[in-house]
Amino acid sequence: MPYMKLQFRPGIVRDTTSYGNEGGWYDCDKVRFRMGFPEKIGGWEPKTHKTFLGSCRALHPWTALDGSQYLGVGTNLKYYVDEGGGFNDITPIRATTAAGDVTFSASANTLAADVAIGDTTVSLTSSTGFPTSGRVQIDSEIITYASVSGNDLIGCARGQDGTTEAAHTSTTAVNCATLLVSNTNHGALENDFVTFSGATTLGDQVTADVLNQEYQITVVVNTDTYQVEARTVSTISSITITSGLDATYVFATASDSGSGGASVVGAYQLNTGLDTAIVGTGWGAGAWGRDTWGSSASVTTVGTQLGLWTHDHFEEDLLINQRDGGIYYFDTSGGLASRAVSLGSLSGASGTPTVARQILVSNNARHIVVFGCDSEVNPGVQDPMLIRFSSQASLTDWTTQITNTAGELRLGSGSEIIAAIETRREILVFTDTTLNSMQFLGPPFTFGVNAIADNVSIVGPKAVAGAQDTVYWMGKREFYSYSGRVDRIQCPVRDYVFNDFNSDQANMVFAASNTAFSEIWWFYPSGSSTENDRYVVYNYMQNIWYYGTLARTAMVDRGLEATPIAAGADHYLYNQETGMDDGSQNPPTAISAYVTSSQMSIGAGDDFVFMDRVLPDITFRDSTATNPTATFTVEARNYPGGAYLQSDTNSVVKTASSPVEQFTNQLYVRVRGRSFAFKVSSADTGVTWRLGVPRVNIRSDGQR
Repeated sequence: MPYMKLQFRPGIVRDTTSYGNEGGWYDCDKVRFRMGFPEKIGGWEPKTHKTFLGSCRALHPWTALDGSQYLGVGTNLKYYVDEGGGFNDITPIRATTAAGDVTFSASANTLAADVAIGDTTVSLTSSTGFPTSGRVQIDSEIITYASVSGNDLIGCARGQDGTTEAAHTSTTAVNCATLLVSNTNHGALENDFVTFSGATTLGDQVTADVLNQEYQITVVVNTDTYQVEARTVSTISSITITSGLDATYVFATASDSGSGGASVVGAYQLNTGLDTAIVGTGWGAGAWGRDTWGSSASVTTVGTQLGLWTHDHFEEDLLINQRDGGIYYFDTSGGLASRAVSLGSLSGASGTPTVARQILVSNNARHIVVFGCDSEVNPGVQDPMLIRFSSQASLTDWTTQITNTAGELRLGSGSEIIAAIETRREILVFTDTTLNSMQFLGPPFTFGVNAIADNVSIVGPKAVAGAQDTVYWMGKREFYSYSGRVDRIQCPVRDYVFNDFNSDQANMVFAASNTAFSEIWWFYPSGSSTENDRYVVYNYMQNIWYYGTLARTAMVDRGLEATPIAAGADHYLYNQETGMDDGSQNPPTAISAYVTSSQMSIGAGDDFVFMDRVLPDITFRDSTATNPTATFTVEARNYPGGAYLQSDTNSVVKTASSPVEQFTNQLYVRVRGRSFAFKVSSADTGVTWRLGVPRVNIRSDGQR
């Protein structure tokens, strides 16, 4: 028989059988299609070698009037502004105490008696008043423990800092790093941050310098007390690593007594959010210490839901909103050492919203618009269906008057606003059941809202992105687009995505455009994952889909930067589409990429056929490896339900894999079967490839 071209339809079709998609591609990872042909996606490199705290789920780039380029980075623990590779903490202060409202106690942190040190348990002579969990030093060993039961420290992790000792009995004092902090009605949650000032020395170890710095709260004991762990003097940014904080701890001794003096002040940052959503209410729904004892945990308030931010720039400054929390303003002229402040605290502020679900600055009308906020007449009470907007070009004028353009609107369909996005013509507002169009009308109404589609879902507040004046979003079981009307996008990988999707973590889903390749990316958590570990891509120019595995929690398209920027689950920012390797490690590692065709039969598919030669057609342009290589694999089987590697009397070789280099003319293979699948893969550094139209030599052996 003559050589046969292996030319397949672009895009992945997964929601049918491999035989049902004959002539197409069936599976892939880290591969895109350009001009109809598959190629390996670009690599990624760290934007900066510094890490941030928490899971980043919001990125926003903007430029100041002096040309300075900034990137807002919102995590469940902090809000940062990145400039030049440094993460500057601008998280607003929630509350500042009066002098003397905060006191410290280390009096229970030293026990001198016989101590039996086991593998996972430390037994004390007495545990009266000992912290319920924390970190202790016994002899030269540092041990963490999870709880106290009787006189035993339970759940001990031994051998930290390379100080493992054999199980033994000690008469050395047990010194503890935990400090008990008292502050009536502190309002803090576990993992919150507080900065102390004005404290005096407790003793030899816990000095004033140790106390007067920023701390992360480790345990909330009750509404009036919580715990922190004393450490040597260091800024939070200097000890931030991928796993959290890498502190050098200070262990109190018997000399560390007192309360820190009568001038201690505590400055509390905003309550932190969760990095994983907890669904439902009742016992166990929410993190320990995030509600009062015995109460059900709410999933609609800050601190008990996934930590999300929305943000937008107003001229050269930044507006940020902690979802279902307050609205804050960051003035770039104050420098990156300053913090964002409440919008209502600005000079001349009038009627500003105090709680909102999302904030957006309308480029068309220059109004600040907030969604799911409190009303003018009922401040502090959130209405999930209310929209408010400031007077035109004003940060502070929100009181409705005939002399300004401030006002409010309430949507009529649905029960809550989920998301909003601006296009060239309008602002699209998604509720849980409808899509609405909000348009600028001018005086006296300023804005008007019309429902444009019913029974339209969106899976989460970050699941929508725009490109070329078309908006794309992921629904609860569908994908949609809007360019003047709502269309459901035909998706041949829909079942593949939604049948292995963790709907409990749907708010993690985020969409981002990648305009260089005419793509919309959605990152989402697979069924067994509590973090985004997969992606699905819609190429709107070719009207095709493909997917893969990659852990990203947020991404923004190229604009101020030459390439897209993404946040990794490892707490680094990455320049995507940069190079061809995985730069999350040093040295960079290979990206494992592949694309596999559906089964193809020869003739009527009845005869057994024999393949003995493949003529490659592949380019390795831009590869940096000395001898870039991809692997061509031909897989055969005899029946639709048969295994590729099944051995039977009708088989010669079921699978043939051969490396293809830049100047490989032909491959000799020996594969026999009724149908074949073709695969291209690579797993070497410095390699990028693009497939053309390979050819294969096939002949029939006349048997059926």
